[in-house]
Amino acid sequence: MRRLALLVVVAATAALAPAAAAHHPSASPFPKLIALPTGWQPEGIAIAHKTFFVGSIPTGAVYRGDVRTGTGQVLVQPQQGRAAIGLKVSRDGRLFVAGGPTGKAFVYDARSGAPLAEHALAGGTPFINDVALRHGTAYFTNSRAAEVFALPLNGAPVRRIPITGDFQQTGDATATNLNGIAVTRNDTLILVQSNTGRLFAADAKTGVAKEIDLGGANVINGDGLLLRGRVLFVVQNRLNQIAVILLSHDLTRGRVVKTITDPAFDVPTTIAATHRHLYAVNARFGIPSPQTAAYDVVRVP
Repeated sequence: MRRLALLVVVAATAALAPAAAAHHPSASPFPKLIALPTGWQPEGIAIAHKTFFVGSIPTGAVYRGDVRTGTGQVLVQPQQGRAAIGLKVSRDGRLFVAGGPTGKAFVYDARSGAPLAEHALAGGTPFINDVALRHGTAYFTNSRAAEVFALPLNGAPVRRIPITGDFQQTGDATATNLNGIAVTRNDTLILVQSNTGRLFAADAKTGVAKEIDLGGANVINGDGLLLRGRVLFVVQNRLNQIAVILLSHDLTRGRVVKTITDPAFDVPTTIAATHRHLYAVNARFGIPSPQTAAYDVVRVP
């Protein structure tokens, strides 16, 4: 454990190098900042090999680009009645998108952008926030209710998973509770509760959740999650930082070993990874005139 923790600290410390100030793709390979279309209003990001995908919250559109060059184009065009929050791409080339207030999950062809399916997950006033893929299933969080939805990739019916145990929904009807999600090799769901900063490990079959003891720390404003072995990266959006947490083997405990910051962060929401780098998308929540604002993706070691 000590060796792994040391490696995590060294890697995270390298992420503190100064960021470039330009808000446009660099001429050099793997640019520090990747510009998105003006007014894009992004939230989620996914990467397959060297190709990245970023959704547009209010329009449901998806932008596809190359992390090596920083260039790209709109893959999925804006559509009335759709939204794009968290997203993941499967090995067979399907793009799974959390539909936010639509209460739906959308599936597209990651190569052509063609719509493949849409699934009604939750009624009422839901917010389908993030998605994770593991072992032939896409798992979606609902920030407005204590529930996760399991969508089998083989076409089987959607299954609702009530999240119980140590987890309790808090705040009013608009509070962001369940947000980011990751799935372990043994199909345990790692969940972050944004408004309390608590982490949970939940059984993917029963939904019974146990809080992960962070030793007095918390990950308030926790948003997107990225799990690599026992190392969990938690984006803390309005804090402009990424917490690096070393989890115990049994997922009962976690220790914040480093916090990654970068001058280029501007309310990052989610992250994805290539072999050597993290890519965080700047949502820039709260800025004036978001419809005409500049947005980008930030690369950190």
